[in-house]
Formats: sequence, C-alpha cells, structure tokens
Amino acid sequence: MDDKALQVQISELNAKVDLLLEHVNEQRLKTNQLEDLVSDISIVGKDVYDTAVVELENRQVELDPEQLKGMGLRLLRNIGNFRDLLITFESMADLVKDVTPIVNETIMDFTDKLDEFDRKGYFEFLRESGNVLDKVITKVSVEDLKQLGENVEPMLEMLKALGRPEVIQGMKNATQALAETSNQKVPEVSVFRMMRELNKPEMKKALGFMVTFMKNFSTQ
Repeated sequence: MDDKALQVQISELNAKVDLLLEHVNEQRLKTNQLEDLVSDISIVGKDVYDTAVVELENRQVELDPEQLKGMGLRLLRNIGNFRDLLITFESMADLVKDVTPIVNETIMDFTDKLDEFDRKGYFEFLRESGNVLDKVITKVSVEDLKQLGENVEPMLEMLKALGRPEVIQGMKNATQALAETSNQKVPEVSVFRMMRELNKPEMKKALGFMVTFMKNFSTQ
C-alpha cells in the first residue's frame, strides 16, 4: 500500500472520528439540557407542593393519602372514558360548525318571513283582532255564551243556507240595488204611476218573489 492510499484512509478515519465526537457532544448537551429541565421542574414542583401544603394548612384542609391514591387510580382507569369524552366533544364541535350556517340561514329566512307578514299587515290584523276580542269579552256574558251554545245548530243551518250560490247571488243583487238606489235621486211617484209601474214585467216578478217569500216565511 503506497503512502497516498494510506493518507486517504487516515483522513477518512479522522472524519468518522470527528462525526462520532460531534454526535457524542450533542448527546452530552441534550443530556445536560434534560438534567437542567428535570432540575428546574423539580424545583418548581417542590415550590408548588410547599405552597399547596401551606395553603391547605392555613385553610385547615386535610387530605387523606389513601383517598388521593384512590382518585389517582380512578383517573388512570378512566383514561379511556376521558378519551371518548374528548372525541365526543370534538364531534360536537364539528357538528356545531356544520349546523351553524344552516341555523343562520334559517334565522334569516324566518326574519324575512316576519318582515313580509309585517308589510302585508298580518300583525296589525292580529292586534285589531285582539281589540275586537276584548270588546266581545267585555260585552258578552257567560249566560250569553250558554244561550249561543244552545242555538248553535240553527245558526249552522242558517250559515249553510247562506252559503248556497243562489242565496249569495240574491244578497249580492240586493246590496247592489240598494247602493244604486242610494246614489240615485228618487222621484216622487203618484198612485197612478205606481199602478203603471206595477204592471211592468220586472215589477210583477218582484211582487211574485215577495209574495212567495212571505208565504214560505210564514210556514216556517
């Protein structure tokens, strides 16, 4: 082996030794840092323990070591339950994140619908309905309600009759005729003119209707 090859091997060996020494130095530094951390934690822990002991003595609180031991064992036995509880909380948090936009949209839709009802006068109608109901309550006694209950059936029959198309049309014609007559200037009619008017077909039909109506009314 020539001197050049030997020199190369020596250089490689020195490089490896340097790497090994560097690694050993890093491990030593880490060990020293860990020892310092443990020392600091021990000091802090001792201070916390001493402070806790003093506070407990000042407040006359006695701790049973057996109870503390039992509580510690229970905590250790329920680590799985705590883990499941945390998972549940995480799931609930995710659910809240997913549901929040839907809830916000629902609230906005509900608010818009309330605004629409207000613009259409629904709430004003309800307020006025409440006023009407108050007036009815103050004017109608319990005895009146009893009498109303006894006459519900004939009133329902009357409402059913009023709901018939021919009755509704007749009431409509009557109201229109009354409105038109009220707007017209009604002339004075003599007996002879009234006789002539009664001979007209429409008057005969009206008289026939009145006679038939009175006959039916008297037979009820």
